[in-house]
Amino acid sequence: MTPRARLVTAVVLTVVLLGSTAAYAVSAIVGHQARQAIPAEAQTAAFDRQVATGRIVFRNTTADAAYGLVASVSADDPSGDRSVTDIACDRVYSEARSTMCLRIDRGVLTTFSANLLDTAGTVQRSWSLPGIPSRTRVSSDGERVAFTSFVTGEAYATVGFATATQISTIHGDDYGNLEDFALTIDGTPNTAADRNFWGVTFTSDPDVFYATAATGSKTWLVRGDLAARTLTSVRESVECPSLSPDETRIAFKKNISTTATAHWSIAVLDLTTNKETVMPDPRNIDDQIEWLDDSTLLYGLARDDQPGDSDVWSIPADGRGASALFIEHATSPSAVRP
Repeated sequence: MTPRARLVTAVVLTVVLLGSTAAYAVSAIVGHQARQAIPAEAQTAAFDRQVATGRIVFRNTTADAAYGLVASVSADDPSGDRSVTDIACDRVYSEARSTMCLRIDRGVLTTFSANLLDTAGTVQRSWSLPGIPSRTRVSSDGERVAFTSFVTGEAYATVGFATATQISTIHGDDYGNLEDFALTIDGTPNTAADRNFWGVTFTSDPDVFYATAATGSKTWLVRGDLAARTLTSVRESVECPSLSPDETRIAFKKNISTTATAHWSIAVLDLTTNKETVMPDPRNIDDQIEWLDDSTLLYGLARDDQPGDSDVWSIPADGRGASALFIEHATSPSAVRP
């Protein structure tokens, strides 16, 4: 068996034993190995020309030296020319003024970091993470950032993992871990030891955001208030919310499985009518959804036959249309708006 074959075999066994949480990190290792010996197919380009209005920024997953680098395509022509920067991220999210880049820094001692980049791709702030990067978001005005990581060495028996989620401003105001906020579920204060929070999405109000709260094997959509440092439940069975540009709906992943093994579908919640619409894509979609615009959703989906590779798919947000391939060899999409 070749060294690469042994690596892939070990990766498959690890993913089977540890599940989707480990898959995120392990697939990155496979991709890192793949891009060491294969020449890049895309030319690197200046960062400020990639994070520009009208472009989709994402993490490139082509099996070459550009694997893991921040890239972008035109929102009007996503299958057209792809530009690739020289900045590597394991999860990325961009708005016109700010970009968040979560990284696994592999060395003698592997470390994890969240990095705020300006329009030139220069690191303005950096935070150490306690484990594998998971989710990140930037507010539409580029002023607030959020990031989630898994906590290495911790696991809650009721949910199987522990997370750490932090919100900060680009000017240096840190609101700390959401575990320190006061949580209220269905009108009752909750101080359970197994609380977890992740998947922040921002509103245009500088104090208000939404996120996922989990405790006792259940999840909730919660509305957060930065000034009051509170989290209040809105609806049960919501994970990784994403607020629409017009702020009337929230897209999220919903566990529709009736067994112990989760199966996530995309759903959209109308915040005015409280109507929930499940999208017709039957695949298991484990991602924080992105809104291309007020009518179209984007999400990353791993390729089953190519470890470490993914594609970005689109689907109408009203649930009346089928999913379609949007960007090949890509994940972690963000639509850069004016």
